Order: sequence, then structure tokens, then C-alpha cells
Amino acid sequence: MKTFAAWSALFGRDIRAVLRSRSQLYSSILTPLLFLIFLGNGVSEGLSPSKLRGGSFTAYLVAGTVVMTSVFSSTFSSASFYRDRDTGVMRMFLSSPHSPRVILLGKSLAGVAIGVIQALIVLLVAAPFVDFDWQYGIPAGVLIAVATVMLLNIMLNGVAQAFASRIQSMQGFHLLMNLVLFPLLFFSGAFFPVDNLPTWLAVLAHVNPLSYAVDALELAAYAPSSAGFFGLAIDFAVLIVLAGLVYALGFSRVPKLTWSGE
Repeated sequence: MKTFAAWSALFGRDIRAVLRSRSQLYSSILTPLLFLIFLGNGVSEGLSPSKLRGGSFTAYLVAGTVVMTSVFSSTFSSASFYRDRDTGVMRMFLSSPHSPRVILLGKSLAGVAIGVIQALIVLLVAAPFVDFDWQYGIPAGVLIAVATVMLLNIMLNGVAQAFASRIQSMQGFHLLMNLVLFPLLFFSGAFFPVDNLPTWLAVLAHVNPLSYAVDALELAAYAPSSAGFFGLAIDFAVLIVLAGLVYALGFSRVPKLTWSGE
């Protein structure tokens, strides 16, 4: 009971901090939506892409925008560790009778919840304005999307926690997160189909974990059929295994309480 009270208190603290930080909250949601509106409509109207199975590039781009929202959120949420460390708050938390991993669990679950909520808001705002096929029906499609977003955010927060426990400065953390996650985002099928790429790019797309999140979201809402996609069974098998392994990796090491920049 005491363990639950400890991590749930930290969970609530980080959630309230994000709700109070309106600039972070609005930018995390509005940036992907603006990206979707301007790039999606510009390409659809200006280039009329013919290789998309559903025809509409705006609808195709929604899955990638949801994944991009989760990437942004995991980076912003994990940066709160550095703020707490540099202000001495983290030292106070870790001096409590609770295990350091209980403290980290509360903070990381808050990051997961924030990422899931923001990504689903982007999906729900975009859905009425694009032509989705919902091949499994809307209720089942929404459940698939929610499960995908949850697994994706668990995996991304595991990556962020693993980096935060090993990198001493916030600047280095953001640099490495961008260096790792943004190339993965671009080669995930988020912005263009991966089935017509050159061989070397197709190989990168198939070993990219974000590709399976994009694929599951496309199958849930956008795609009229499963032809040409990895398939939900493969998508969820990969996401479940990686989410568990990477999240465990993130907790394998407790961060050092040193000041950023020293």
C-alpha cells in the first residue's frame, strides 16, 4: 500500500505539472495537428499521390502524426527528471524509505499517461475530418489504436528513461533522443509508404520498431484491407516484446544525482 501511495503521488504530481504548463501541453498537441493540416492537404491537393491505398495523403498521415506526438511527449516528459534533479527535488524523493525504482515508476507512468492522452487527442481531433475506412469497425478500430498508442508510449518512455539514467546533461539527453528517434520516425512509414522503397531503406523500415506502431494504426483506421501491411499479429507481437524489454531496460539503472552541466 505504501509503495502504491508513493508512485501514485509522483504520478499525480507530474500530471498536474503538465496541466499547469500550458505551453508544453498546447505545443505537444497543436504542432502535430498543424503538421497534419498543412503537409497533408498540401501534398494531397498539390501532388495527388497515387501509390497510397486509401488515396488521401491527409488520412494516411494521421497515423504518423499520432506516433510523432508520442515521440515529442516522451522527450518532454522525461526532461522533468533533469528539472527535479537540478532543483534538488529528486534527491528529496530518493531519500525517502521507498525504493528508487518506485520513484522512477511513478514518474515514468505519468509520462506514459501524458503521451497516450496527447496522442489520442490528436487522433480524435483528426478523425472526423479525414476519410477513414475503419475496416474492423469504429469500436474495434479505436480499441486497436488505443492499445497501439499505449504500447508505443511504454516503449518510448523506456527509451527515454534508459537515456536519462546514463546521460548527465539535459542538452545531451535531447540531442541523443533527437538523433535516435527522428531518423526512426522518418523511416517508419509515418510520412510515406515503405513497400515501394529501395531495398536498403525497406530493410531499415522493417527493423524499425516505430514501423509496427504506424502499421497497426494504419490498419486500425486508414487501410481498406490488410493487404500490403505487416498485419496486426506481427505488429502487436513486436510492440509487446519491445515495450516490455525496453521498459525493463529503462529501470535497470538508477540515475546519478549530479547537476546538469557539471
